[in-house]
Amino acid sequence: MSLVLDAEALYAELRRGIEQLLSHYPVSQTPYLVGVASGGVWLAERLQQDLGLQGRVGVLSSSMHRDDFAQRGLASNAQTKLPFDVNGAHLIVLDDVLYTGRTVRAVLNELFDYGRPASVKLAVLVDRGGRELPVAADIAVARVSLPADESLALARDAQGRFSLDVQKGKG
Repeated sequence: MSLVLDAEALYAELRRGIEQLLSHYPVSQTPYLVGVASGGVWLAERLQQDLGLQGRVGVLSSSMHRDDFAQRGLASNAQTKLPFDVNGAHLIVLDDVLYTGRTVRAVLNELFDYGRPASVKLAVLVDRGGRELPVAADIAVARVSLPADESLALARDAQGRFSLDVQKGKG
């Protein structure tokens, strides 16, 4: 039996969770959305549009702080862009899939190169378990279990609709 996840339904749940989280902040302290390249960026961009959060989105790359940099190298399409002052800001880091926790560790290291935020929350579409580091999401819409030799990847079509695909050999 193959795993089938409705990424659009998961996105709708993520949006509700982010709306709820945002409601806990005064307007003057509305958090910035920071997407982890690339799936998290897609989520952040769509949430920005759907929630009317103009100018409140950034991008975090994990490339420079990965502990497997020698094997993976630098991703050419992923550069950190934080068009706001990180110091004292409230941030919601978005990613598509949480697995070992190593990407989150890397993007937090990258983030702190830019300053010291007041708070950082983590929101993900899917938590697939398998943690190697003590990392937990504040919002995880779905929890699934996959074999170590499979990965889950967020895709986006030309109309901006999301899908999730299981890929073999990329745990």
